[in-house]
Amino acid sequence: MNWEKLLSSKRWGNEDRFTGNQKEARSEFQRDYDRIIFSSPFRRLQNKTQVFPLPGSVFVHNRLTHSLEVASVGRSLGTIFYNRIKDSDANIDETCPLLCEIGNIIASACLAHDLGNPAFGHSGESAISHYFNSGDGKIYQEQVNEAQWEDLIHFEGNANALRILTHPFAGKGTGGFALTYSTLAAIAKYPCASVAGHNKKNIYTKKYGFFQSEQSGFEKIAAEMDLIKVQESPLIYKRHPLVYLVEAADDICYNIIDLEDAHRLKILSYKEVETLLLPLCNDVKMPSRLAEMEDDDAKITLMRAKSISTLIWQCSNVFYQEQESILNGDFNISLMDAIEAPFLSVMKEIEKISVKKIYNYSSVVQIEVAGYQVMGGLLEEFIPAYLQNESKYHKKLVELIPKQFLTEKNDVYSKIQSVLDFVSGMTDIYAVELFRKIKGISFPSMS
Repeated sequence: MNWEKLLSSKRWGNEDRFTGNQKEARSEFQRDYDRIIFSSPFRRLQNKTQVFPLPGSVFVHNRLTHSLEVASVGRSLGTIFYNRIKDSDANIDETCPLLCEIGNIIASACLAHDLGNPAFGHSGESAISHYFNSGDGKIYQEQVNEAQWEDLIHFEGNANALRILTHPFAGKGTGGFALTYSTLAAIAKYPCASVAGHNKKNIYTKKYGFFQSEQSGFEKIAAEMDLIKVQESPLIYKRHPLVYLVEAADDICYNIIDLEDAHRLKILSYKEVETLLLPLCNDVKMPSRLAEMEDDDAKITLMRAKSISTLIWQCSNVFYQEQESILNGDFNISLMDAIEAPFLSVMKEIEKISVKKIYNYSSVVQIEVAGYQVMGGLLEEFIPAYLQNESKYHKKLVELIPKQFLTEKNDVYSKIQSVLDFVSGMTDIYAVELFRKIKGISFPSMS
């Protein structure tokens, strides 16, 4: 792979308007960023769980604030890489005029990376998969092909994000968000079909990155980017290089920010957080600076900022040094797993503590269990209603599905996807409210 091919301002669904004049298209990736940030799916992230239940009196991160922070870190990672390339090649802006836009491409991809995640965090994904694997949805297995069934029993937010960005929803035009090909390619962490997305040996096949309904579209993107094709059936590609930086930005943010939130919620003590973050600050003066401060939240804010800065430089350094291996498709670990040993050991300890004390905290587990009940309950009602649509009750339920999600196709897979588009796009709050109303637990107000 090479940067000249990997960076393209051609827009999905608007290919005929592409002039090929790259020098006049340097702001196209900033337009990607704006299109995402002003979109309804992005705004809905403010009411989708990141880790902890949505806040009461104590504010913690949701999917929207997380995505904004990831975009900020991602832009820094891209800008650092471009500056290092420019320092070593003064003519890079002439030979590869879009390289200077890498920060904007990564920031846009970071904004979009969680758009496909359903309500209730990763438990929402699991609940959808469970409905088809072990719930009422298992009856549909004989009505779809093997590859389509894999999409359903292993519902994947990464693949759903690509669908949201490219699918022509009814009444919404034909080009989806009409983002540039490079931005779309940069969110594909696992550029393979669901049938192939269970091989943990390869970083690009740990999960999958596109549904069967979007496979031909992804092939089009991959051809434009000249991505390395591993095999035809099931379809597998190597990652677009910028995926590593998007992934690193996400890894940096959730690992560090979850500690900050856990302290605010009194799950972790100040001393526990300090023990984890202080080594990442990489600053001999930090203990004395902390000693001058009285507010524990302010101390953690300072250590969080310093830790993120350290990890940005560590990951950007790996990306720069391993550029050849990454472009050849041979780099098979995340950037975070390749940082210097002292920092890597700290990150492993943070991961260990997070699993033990944060991700298994009672309120976090409660929201996961509730997510199973709510998401499963919604699918139990809407999927049979849309597929059968025989009774008056079914017809009433279908009327609750916005027209943009309905499909003119009659096959079972497409109709199931229509319901998943509707349900997976819900916020936590809306999903709970709708579940309670259609189950008769509460009644809608007339106001």
